Amino acid sequence: MVVDDRTTAGGQLAGRLRDLRADRPVVLGLPRGGVVVADPIATALAAPLDVVLVSKVADPADPEFALGAVGEGAVVVGGCIAPGLLGSALQAVAERARRYRAVRRAVPVAGRTVVLADDGIATGATVLAALRVLTARRAGRVVVAVPVAARAALKALSPFADRVECLLAPPRLGAVSRWYADFREVTDDEVLWLLAAHAEVPA
Repeated sequence: MVVDDRTTAGGQLAGRLRDLRADRPVVLGLPRGGVVVADPIATALAAPLDVVLVSKVADPADPEFALGAVGEGAVVVGGCIAPGLLGSALQAVAERARRYRAVRRAVPVAGRTVVLADDGIATGATVLAALRVLTARRAGRVVVAVPVAARAALKALSPFADRVECLLAPPRLGAVSRWYADFREVTDDEVLWLLAAHAEVPA
């Protein structure tokens, strides 16, 4: 079984999350692919759409493997990251923040229900970094929504989230792209367009 694409998967997740609509949640996507997943969820829940800015720190020898991750506010996940790699990742987060925040100011999350969406979870490092960012911002209930994830990563993340919704958790994940019929690259311009399209929803 595979999912068609990020938008379709987001729609399927939205069906599982309709009970949250009364909570007036905030829907946050992890750029870039997670924002495409988050888009139909935000629409279904009549919720504002925003991003949590994080960056995977990839192993130079194996870019699919994450050594760790960093997030807004100098959040760092992973203890054995070379200073050069760490600095580059933090700079990437800062640069993306400048670009995205010109279109969408950060939606307040303190005390609110948050749906955190990504397009796939392999190691869980980037989602864990995002969860730490949300903890620092005093988010209320946090629900992780993802189409495809490694079982070990879901188990590792579950203590840090109030709820996790996942469409597929295969015993051997491999590359996340294997589980999508269409896993084309998402650009920053597409993310900016989605944020602008939801900008009129009250925060």
